[in-house]
Order: sequence, then structure tokens, then C-alpha cells
Amino acid sequence: MTVPPIIVLDDDPTGSQTVHSCLLLTRWDRDTLRLGLQDGSPICFILTNTRALPPAKAAEVTRSVCRALKQVMEELGHAGGIFVSRSDSTLRGHYPLETDVMAAELGPFDAHFLVPAFFEGGRITRESVHYLRVEGSWVPVHETEFARDSVFAYHHSYLPEYVQEKTQGRIRAQQVERFTLTQIRAGCLERLLALQGNVCCVVDGETPADLDRFAQDVLAAVAQGKRFLFRSAASLLTALAQLPPQPVAPEQMGQFVRSNQPGVVMVGSHVKKSTQQLMQLLLEPGIQGIEVEVKRLLLPGGEAELLAEILDQVHRAHTAGLTPVVYTSRTELTFEGAAAVETRLAFGQKVSGLLMQVVQGLPAGIGYLISKGGITSNDTLSIGLNLPAVRLLGQIYPGVSLVITPADHPRFPQLPVVLFPGNVGEADTLTLIYRRLSRQGGV
Repeated sequence: MTVPPIIVLDDDPTGSQTVHSCLLLTRWDRDTLRLGLQDGSPICFILTNTRALPPAKAAEVTRSVCRALKQVMEELGHAGGIFVSRSDSTLRGHYPLETDVMAAELGPFDAHFLVPAFFEGGRITRESVHYLRVEGSWVPVHETEFARDSVFAYHHSYLPEYVQEKTQGRIRAQQVERFTLTQIRAGCLERLLALQGNVCCVVDGETPADLDRFAQDVLAAVAQGKRFLFRSAASLLTALAQLPPQPVAPEQMGQFVRSNQPGVVMVGSHVKKSTQQLMQLLLEPGIQGIEVEVKRLLLPGGEAELLAEILDQVHRAHTAGLTPVVYTSRTELTFEGAAAVETRLAFGQKVSGLLMQVVQGLPAGIGYLISKGGITSNDTLSIGLNLPAVRLLGQIYPGVSLVITPADHPRFPQLPVVLFPGNVGEADTLTLIYRRLSRQGGV
């Protein structure tokens, strides 16, 4: 079956964490979009970074991408494609705002689907309830720390009720179409063909085979003229794109490290799992921890002083043959008042802006770069490294991507960069990746 173009608007750069050999675009000007749409891969990612933005700005960015995309697709003669609003597998993000904008700009669609299963990260959906694996047990996601997110909080793991909550009752729970495991495994093409009017659907997924079967029916329905929009985590993208195995095994990706120089690790994410991974990494030999006291950014002149101190420590560590690990202080600041969410997002952008100045000032001879956290990784590509597009090589660990900068990059040519989501992996995963890239332990 021929796969139509799969175009993913990714609200941070980690949605490509289950695929390989495709382009990640950090801009959506005409030339960059042409580059992505004419690439040989069936799937292309446009990194919007909207999860880091307040709602109005997220809507503006999404609308801008859709309009530019529609124009370039018309110029290239693309009759259609599969459109995906890729977002977090723990249900955080601007839903339904982004799918509403995409439907208005790229529609009409017969249905939009919520498919949050992400097997590589331990997230499944069963009987329309979304679960997260925590210390070996399946926990409804509304009982986890992610449901208490300071910006994207929610109260339901049963997806129809999540939809009702997030749409403020515009879509009632009983109006949501449920695609359960039993139905998916039996085949649901006939039901897909009957959908119309951009009806909201939620999709189960317990194993990759479930989404493979669902994707097979989706592609068959699209081939018969149906138009669908998806709000999904990463695992569905693997099923839709039908890619062969990645060309380089995860264990062999240390071969891309430049020279024998140490790399740099940047940790912006402050979720519990990131902190666990960071604390274990800091125990490794050859590591130099450098804490970024983010509260100093609230002081007059604090940013310039903090930046100078961090870069001095980074360069000293690199000269000494150590791997600098630059990490934000672990306590998340709280903000009060009616505009607390907007203030929190604005401060997050200020923190990320400081980290990107650190990236721009890193020693030119570093061997690799690990970026921990979705927003941090997005800004590393688009701002820190100033890349309009970058080629994804594949996964260095399930759910953790590795890209290579172009050979003509003015400061960091052919630099391997790891895009590591905040909430993926086990306590030792960051250490394992560090060892793979520093060629320690044969892992």
C-alpha cells in the first residue's frame, strides 16, 4: 500500500522518537517546507514548540504553519496527506486548540483521533483509559504528576471524559467514538469509512501490533477518500509510516562522536524522572555537574552574570577532559495571580533562552551534545544550533532520538545531538546514553 505524505506538527521535537531517516524542520518558510515535502521519507516533522507557548501564541503559530503548508502543498501538486498534531503521551498540551486550528485551516476532516499510546515510554490505552507504567505497575495517568502540571493540568484518564473536560463540554463524553482493542484487532475499516463531520474518536493501543492494524485500516480508508486528523503520541507515527528498521543500531551510535573529545549534557526538564536520571549521571566518573540557579534570572543583571559563570565552568571542565552536565535547579518556581500560567511560560522561555546562549558558547570541539527535555531540545535545534532542518538518524535508546548537524554548520559540523524527552526511560537511561557516546562499558 502506498503511504500518503504524513505531515506532523510537533509541539516539541520529541515526536520523532519512534522513527528514523526523516527531516525535522524548525522553520516553515517556503523553501524549508519544500525541502521537507520533497524528501524521500514518507514522514516529515515541523517543530512548532507550541507546548512552551501560551494559548493565543500557540494558535497563532499553528495557524501560520498550516497556511504556509497548504500553499506549498498546492504549489507542489500534493492532493492530500495525513495530518498529525503530535503531542505528549501523558496528555499535556494545547488540546483542543491545536486540532481546532488545524481543522479550520486544513479541513474539512471526517474525524479527528486521540491516540496517546507510546509503548517505548510505557504508556498504553485500554478500554479508553490511558495508563502510565510506574515502577512496574500500570497507573491511570490522571493519578500521576503529569496530571498536576502547572500549565496543562487535567482530572481524567478515561479519554472521553478528558475530551469533555478539555473542550469545556463542547464535545460531550458520550459523543466521543471509542475504538477499543477488541474492535481494532477485529478490523475497523468499515467503521472508519462511515465517519464524518470531524467526529472525535479515541483509540486504544496495548502493543505495536494494535496500532499497526489500526494504521492499516486508516491507510485503506484514506485511499478511499477519507480525510483524518490525528492528535497522537509517537507510536502511531511508526505504524503509519511503515518504515524499515533503522540503519544503525542504538548500541553502535557512538561511532558518530566527533574525535575523542568529551561531549556536553544539557538538562532543562525538571520532571521527577529527569531528576532521577540526572542524579545518577552526576555519580559517573568524568562528569562535572554545573547547576543553573534559575531564580537568579529574576534579579537585575542576573542573566549576564549567570551566563558568564556557566560558560567559564563549561570551558574549564572541557579543557580538563571532563563532560560538563549543565542542569537547571530542580525546584520549580511558583507564580501567583490571574496570569500565573502566562508568567510561568514566559519565565520558562527566559530559562531556555539562557540555556541556548550556553549552547551557542560551547567549545567548538565537543564530541557530542545531549539535550534533556522537549522544550530544551526544540530550542537547541532551532536557536542554539540555528538549524532550519536536520536529519534524524534514529533512536539511540527506545524513545530517544539522535540527529546529526550538517557538514557545513559554521560552528558544530556533523555533531551528534541527542533529543531526550523529559519523561522517557528508566533511572539509568541518561547514564547509559552517556556511556554509549563516551564509549564506556561496551553498552
